[in-house]
Amino acid sequence: MRIPNEFKKRFQKLMEPWEYDEFISALSGDRVTGIRINRLKINLSEWCPMSPFKIEPVPWADGGYYFDEKERPGIHPYYHAGLYYIQEPSAMFPSGLIEAGPDDRVLDLCAAPGGKTVGLAIDMYNKGFILSNDVNPKRIKALVKNIELLGIVNTVVANESPERLASVYDGFFNKIILDMPCSGEGMFRKDPEAGKSWSRYKTEEMQSMQRKIFDSAYRMMAPGGTLVYSTCTFNPEENEQNISWVLKNYPDLYLKEIKKVDGIEPGRPDWSDGNPELLKTARLWPHKVKGEGHFAALFGRHGIYKGNDSMDYTHTQLSKSFLEFCDRMLYTLPEGVYESRGAELHIPPRGYVNHPDIRTIKTGLYLGFETHGKFEPSQSLAMALKWSQIKRKESFSINDADLIRYLRGETLSRFGEKGYIALGVEGYPIGWGKIGENGLKNLYPKGWRRSR
Repeated sequence: MRIPNEFKKRFQKLMEPWEYDEFISALSGDRVTGIRINRLKINLSEWCPMSPFKIEPVPWADGGYYFDEKERPGIHPYYHAGLYYIQEPSAMFPSGLIEAGPDDRVLDLCAAPGGKTVGLAIDMYNKGFILSNDVNPKRIKALVKNIELLGIVNTVVANESPERLASVYDGFFNKIILDMPCSGEGMFRKDPEAGKSWSRYKTEEMQSMQRKIFDSAYRMMAPGGTLVYSTCTFNPEENEQNISWVLKNYPDLYLKEIKKVDGIEPGRPDWSDGNPELLKTARLWPHKVKGEGHFAALFGRHGIYKGNDSMDYTHTQLSKSFLEFCDRMLYTLPEGVYESRGAELHIPPRGYVNHPDIRTIKTGLYLGFETHGKFEPSQSLAMALKWSQIKRKESFSINDADLIRYLRGETLSRFGEKGYIALGVEGYPIGWGKIGENGLKNLYPKGWRRSR
């Protein structure tokens, strides 16, 4: 991997010679890979004995594990069951700092592809409300897929600019994750294109953009709230210097101490204005920890959070076709307050306030839609259910050839009582099928299917 010469020169000036040599050597080494276990579906005590991969715990992430990328977890059936999310280990760090709980209103402002939202939802036990936003419409599809794959139901996905969100969510969120778009120096080892596209100009451009995004996030932060600022880059301009700028321009914000363990180091005041408060921030260096690198700062806002007021919802009158589907397929109705949007049926998260002018891509749990008097269940419903909730079902063993055929989208030879059936692997749902005259019609989503 080729590291830009100008980048080397900058850090040669900033670092002591011995540290610079270690830093550059680490960037030239092998990248580090990890998975986050989805504790919404499986306990860690259950996962560890059944893991098909050799794993090692990530010290700063509950449920985070290193793995050898040669094992290719992205094609394993357990991935299709949503039992884990593939995530670079350093990137697991920010979401844990916010300590989100089931009563919180949380904003993940720059969310795609979804790793931070996944971490938040797991910590919140799929309760409360997360607004998971990304301004880039091309990245939204991956964000929605990952949320649905993991069975996350407490999240609304939006595709808006930070400024637009701030105009309608003033002071609304008590927890905010702001993992900034950045120059991506922490991606050098993972993505060769990151090194090719790097430039000093990009760093300066990013700093200006980050400050604008921060101002929008601040406007949405409730008094008494908490905000995590993070980047996957190393330069001072996007890290310590931005944090100094925040402290000078937002007097009701203050830094909270981030615990430094397992090789995590404090930020460097001498790379900014010398403010000792910057020692409360954290740096994950690739030559100090097993990860690609990250920077994080934890802000508090003076004041008292008044709590998540209860919201009034109008419960949609459920259709006969949906009730018939549930009676045939499930032991109990999915919990929540139902909302119809045309032919579609949703369960919004508690605490969500609908703003019609916001581009909303997904609202909580999308259950399915009604067509020609019949209810068609969604893939997100299948992934949100527990195996014990389902009446009509068939579970493949991990080595069953029909399991791979199903994940490829092939028709299976299944006959008998006609209608929907839930399919799973080792007792974890993976999708729907529909038994008809010619066997089992495969309803696994085309965009999710395995190529081989």
